[in-house]
Amino acid sequence: MAKRKKSKKVEETWDGFSTFLTSKGLRVTGQRRGIFDALFEEDGHFTAEQLLVHARNLDDTVSRATVYRSLPLLVESGVVREVDVGHDNKFYTVNLNSENFKAQVVCLDCDTIYEVDAPFMEWYGKTVSEKLGLDVQDQRLQVRAECTQFQHLGSCDRNK
Repeated sequence: MAKRKKSKKVEETWDGFSTFLTSKGLRVTGQRRGIFDALFEEDGHFTAEQLLVHARNLDDTVSRATVYRSLPLLVESGVVREVDVGHDNKFYTVNLNSENFKAQVVCLDCDTIYEVDAPFMEWYGKTVSEKLGLDVQDQRLQVRAECTQFQHLGSCDRNK
């Protein structure tokens, strides 16, 4: 697979993630770099298994275990966001442009995830928590809906 030139933002994010790993006493390895680079090959939301496939296309030494151990670190460092749609799989998305709180609308049939800006939710969570003397650790808004294809056909071809 041809290597794409990495953007300055991606390299800055890699530098930050490398520093994060080192601060936790973890090694910066070629497999972790392959996984990191694969993140930026993904379109939209992806599962750990999809990330594994893309990472192995970049570095065939990437193991399933390393992907599953790296994802919580990527979430903790803020490089990716985890999106739980209530099934066995969790979905992830790169978190480079997180200027606004995101809410998810998830199709009931195909689990396609649509993200919408919801800055009012961040304000609401902080305001309510402060009044109660609590410190917000996590907040999410998720709506389950029927996509247009599901509405018209009764199922989604993306669900195959």
